[in-house]
Parts: sequence; structure tokens; C-alpha cells
Amino acid sequence: MLLLSSVGENIFQLAIIFIIFLVVLALTYYTTKWIAGYQKSHTYNQNLRIVETIKITQNKYLQIVEAGKDNYFVIAIGKDEITMLGTLTKDQLREEKNDFQLSTGGTGFDQLLNSFKDKISKNGE
Repeated sequence: MLLLSSVGENIFQLAIIFIIFLVVLALTYYTTKWIAGYQKSHTYNQNLRIVETIKITQNKYLQIVEAGKDNYFVIAIGKDEITMLGTLTKDQLREEKNDFQLSTGGTGFDQLLNSFKDKISKNGE
């Protein structure tokens, strides 16, 4: 009888620990969503936006930055320095959508997966 009581107590303790784990997991999930929404709302109305970035070498990048409404700057970013290379107009920018971009500019996993499926089926035929 003592053994059965011990097993029941262990199962009860395991259930309590599992419930605590689920509560901590839910708190982490909702806290992360709240922080992401908070950061997005604070950066949404800013006057600076990175239009495009390309990696040149390990620590060197080229970026096109939009400042204000129609001012575009090409900058070079190194490990310890940032250099302005020139300016562009909106007409000089070339906007191309790759196969995986949604109309909002993001990439959806389902669209990415369907694109890969289409490519595989075309190569298999």
C-alpha cells in the first residue's frame, strides 16, 4: 500500500511540473509576440528604411537606404566604417520580385514549398 501511494504521488508531481512547463512556455510565447509587436510599432513610422543589402566580403556590405520620402543613398559598410558612395533617384531603382516573394514583400513558407514542388515536378518530367 505504501508503494502505491508513492507512485500516485510521483505521478501527481509529474503532472504539476508538466502544467508549470506549459504555463512558462505560454508566457514565453506571448511575451515574445508582445515584444515583436512593440518593436514593429516603434520602427514603422521611422524615416529610414533599408531597401536592399548585398554582402561583398565577410565584413563588408553595400546597402541602399531610403531616407525620408524620395532620397536614396548607397552606402558601404565595413567593420569599423561607413562610407557614402552616392545617391539614387526612385527612377534609378529596379524593383524585381523573385519567385518566392508575396505581394507584401515577405516570403511565405507555403509559397516557397509550392515553388520548390513546381521546380522538382518540371525537372522530373
